[in-house]
Amino acid sequence: MTQDEQAIEASGSCRGTAAAAAERCCAAPGADETDRLTRVAKALSDPIRLGMLDVMAQGRSCCGLPAPSQRGVPGGVDPDGVCGCDFQEHFGLGQSKVSYHLRILREAGLVREDARGKWTYYAIDGQAAVSALDAFRELLRV
Repeated sequence: MTQDEQAIEASGSCRGTAAAAAERCCAAPGADETDRLTRVAKALSDPIRLGMLDVMAQGRSCCGLPAPSQRGVPGGVDPDGVCGCDFQEHFGLGQSKVSYHLRILREAGLVREDARGKWTYYAIDGQAAVSALDAFRELLRV
């Protein structure tokens, strides 16, 4: 047994090897929850995606982004969120890079999209974000 494993065992902590954890009080997250938290952590691990979330959280008015009606977006009510084309302009990225980053955020469940003709608007899914934060708090016991 390594020195770290001995220290874990002596402290009674359930964080350590999988075998040690199985013998003590803590239940590890299930495979589905582990997969979800991994996708969220990956989504949050990139500065561009964090910047995109920041822009979405602040709204279109934060960066002088144009209103959807100025772009000719169809529909009686302006969609929530930020257009993918606005991310291209704001971050100086090509369409494929923006699409890639937004796909990662969508797959993590952190953003929702609203397609309007040729425009797609992205907004933070508040309930999913709160759920992910709660799951991380539970995992980290903070």
